[in-house]
Amino acid sequence: MTHTPTRAASDPAHAPQKTASASAAVIAMGWMHTAKFLTTAPELKFLPELQVPEIAFVGRSNAGKSTCINTLTQQKRLAFASKTPGRTQSINLFSLGKQGVTDAVLADLPGYGYAAVPKADKWRWQQVMANYLVTRENLTGIVLMCDPRHGLTELDEILLDVVRPRVEEGLKFLVVLTKADKLNKTEAAKALSIMQLQAGGGSVKLFSALKKQGVDEVAELLWQWAHPPVKAEKPTRPAIEAAAPAADAPAADPQG
Repeated sequence: MTHTPTRAASDPAHAPQKTASASAAVIAMGWMHTAKFLTTAPELKFLPELQVPEIAFVGRSNAGKSTCINTLTQQKRLAFASKTPGRTQSINLFSLGKQGVTDAVLADLPGYGYAAVPKADKWRWQQVMANYLVTRENLTGIVLMCDPRHGLTELDEILLDVVRPRVEEGLKFLVVLTKADKLNKTEAAKALSIMQLQAGGGSVKLFSALKKQGVDEVAELLWQWAHPPVKAEKPTRPAIEAAAPAADAPAADPQG
């Protein structure tokens, strides 16, 4: 009895797709690894005005935001994870770009919702974050961290309401379900399905820093956000008419 190889193993048409996917992941991860600390701002007025795409990471304290950023950038302490959740009260910016040319920025926003933070500080930072997410002109995308074992909290849902108008206008949005290694396959599939219904048209990815699950996929998506394909401009009507030969133009005399 002869063994018939499967299509995936025998069909060379699948090889270019796998190669292209692997190449895209290498490019995206290499780009993420260029991340460098740019500046920190305790208030919005201290943020520099930038022209490059900015991608904001937000989420509840203990949702794994700093770990996610450090895993994506392959740097252990780029984003600072405070031993006391909720203590980090500044917006930290990290530049991205090869050969010293910044082509995008990551913004690490303070974690929210931690009980030990005084109510006055909580309110102030909720207002700062809301203002940032609504008014930051170069903001291109938002990455919301969520622990799938707990789902969206009330503060997460408030954040979704705040950004919904901008998302409807084209702002990119991704929910990263962190600590996915703590779920079995059935739980992971259920969490993914539920979040896809709640994400309001945004993308949803399972992510595990421990098992490196979803790391390449998230990096590729952020790369795509920061490097959208350039659309070719359609020629104007006069340009089209000038390029077309006139219908009533006299024919050239073959005799000269």
